[in-house]
Parts: sequence; C-alpha cells; structure tokens
Amino acid sequence: MKELTRKRILVTGGAGFLGSHLCERLVTQGHDVLCVDNFYTGTKDNIAHLLDCANFELMRHDVTFPLYVEVDEIYNLACPASPVHYQQDPVQTTKTSVHGAINMLGLAKRVKAKIFQASTSEVYGDARVHPQTENYWGNVNPIGPRSCYDEGKRCAETLFMDYRRQHGLDIRIARIFNTYGPRMHPADGRVVSNFMMQALENRPLTVYGDGSQTRSFCYVDDIIDAFVRLMNLPSDPGCPVNLGNPCEVSMLEIAQRTKAITGSSSPIEFRPLPVDDPCRRQPDISLATRLIGWTPHTSLEHGLRETARYFTSVIGAARTAAAVATHA
Repeated sequence: MKELTRKRILVTGGAGFLGSHLCERLVTQGHDVLCVDNFYTGTKDNIAHLLDCANFELMRHDVTFPLYVEVDEIYNLACPASPVHYQQDPVQTTKTSVHGAINMLGLAKRVKAKIFQASTSEVYGDARVHPQTENYWGNVNPIGPRSCYDEGKRCAETLFMDYRRQHGLDIRIARIFNTYGPRMHPADGRVVSNFMMQALENRPLTVYGDGSQTRSFCYVDDIIDAFVRLMNLPSDPGCPVNLGNPCEVSMLEIAQRTKAITGSSSPIEFRPLPVDDPCRRQPDISLATRLIGWTPHTSLEHGLRETARYFTSVIGAARTAAAVATHA
C-alpha cells in the first residue's frame, strides 16, 4: 500500500468475534494493525492466522488502563457483548465501557486520531418505538441485571459526544444490532451460537418465552464492511449510526431454520423469558444507507450455513483433542 494511504490502526478487543474479523479486513487492506485484547472473551485462535503477517501486531492489554501508542485510527471494540459474559463480572463490564472509553478517547486526543466506538442496540432497551431510529432515547432499566452493559455503552456514547464537543475529536459511533457468524464464542449464550451448538450436539434447542420475540440478524462480513465505511467517511457524522439487518425474524423461526440447516433431530424446549429481555428489535438503517451507501447483502440462509460450518469444525476439533488426551 502507498505510504500516503497506509494507516496505523488500533483495534481494542481485536481477538474477539467482531474484532478478529475487523483486524483481518484491515490487514488485508494493507494497514498496520495493532490488536489489543485482555483475552477475557477473545481468543488467540481467532487471530492465529494473522500472527505471521508483517503488518499485524498483538498486545495483551486491558483498556481500563491507559495505553501509550502512536496510531492514526482507533476502533474501540473492547467489552464482553453477550449476557452470559458481561453478567459474570458486571462491575468490570461497566469499567470496560466507561474507563475504556475514557482511556481510548484520551489517546485519540493526544495523537489526534480518528476514533470509532462500538456501541449497541441495547442502548434502546425494551424499545417502545419500532423500528428503532437513532433519535429514539430508549427504554432501559438502569438498575437491572443487564444494565452494566446497557448503561455502560450509553455512558460511553455520552463521553464520545462530549469529547467531540469539548475537544473537537473526530468520532464515529456505531449502534450494532445482533450480529452472527464464524468465530462467535461457542458458550456466549447468544441465540445463534446457542442454537447451533445445541443442534449439532442433538441437545434441546432452548427458546425463551414463547419464541415470538424478534431480532434482526446481520452476518459478520456485512457489519465489518459497515464499520470500515463509517470510519472512512470524510467527515464526522455527528451522531450515532445504526448498523444491522432490518429483516426482523422471531426466535422460534431461527430455531427451526437452525434445525433444518444442521439436520438436527433436537426438540425445541421453551423456558421463561429472562429479566429485561427486549421483545422486539429491528434497526432503521436509513441513516447508514444515506451516509455510507450501505445495506447488508448476506441472506440469513447463507449466513446460518456458514456459521453451522464453523461450529461443526469447532466441535470436531474439540472431539479430536479429547480423543488425543484420552490416549496420551
């Protein structure tokens, strides 16, 4: 890449699900990528194929502590994103969102870097407006079991907007809706990974509530494309931008599709709905379409098949390792 267009880019949470795909995309584009992760939920397996690349560097670091590096752009993705993981240590989850944002914004201010914040559709809570637009303020329980993540991300957005107003930082805030695909953590408790693992192991597929609650699932390749497009905008949009797939689908339909794709004979088992679990979730992406010319292109069928292929390999590798250990 020509030196004028080659950038030094920091990706926090770079060994996680989304972070590893983003690092891969940026490395492929020829940028110098610094991947930072404390490996709380991320794993070296996700970025192992990048370790020999001359323009990729891995650093173990927790973003709740300051980081002193020289970069041109920062993608701040560090934070557990599934309820199973972020509720294990809710205080640390809040610290990661808030202290992490403060530290990365401080770094961006010092080196005059453009900075991207991975926010979430969870800032809308159990939305009373449907579909959700960026000017909707949300309906979030500030003291519930999910609030460490929801309110942490809301506070991070506040910090980003205030650094923009007070210090003139060039910021990008993406409100990410449900995303799925290869490299999801097998035990992260999210619906697609849950259903895939249960179906492939012929365990009951656990549907919470009556299965009528909805989400809008975006394949990982599409969401990474949106990240890069948003960061490459010539000017700061000045507001958060929804990124996700506007095609709404019920939990029961996802369970049934997963069974069909995997050929599983697993029964569907209904369980009580978790506290503060949103009933409907669908992004209005008209702003993203207008600003960055983006809409997701991957069909749910194709995305689920690619995800099933990944989880099949994960299960196969685990079984092989267990067999080797047994005979060692």
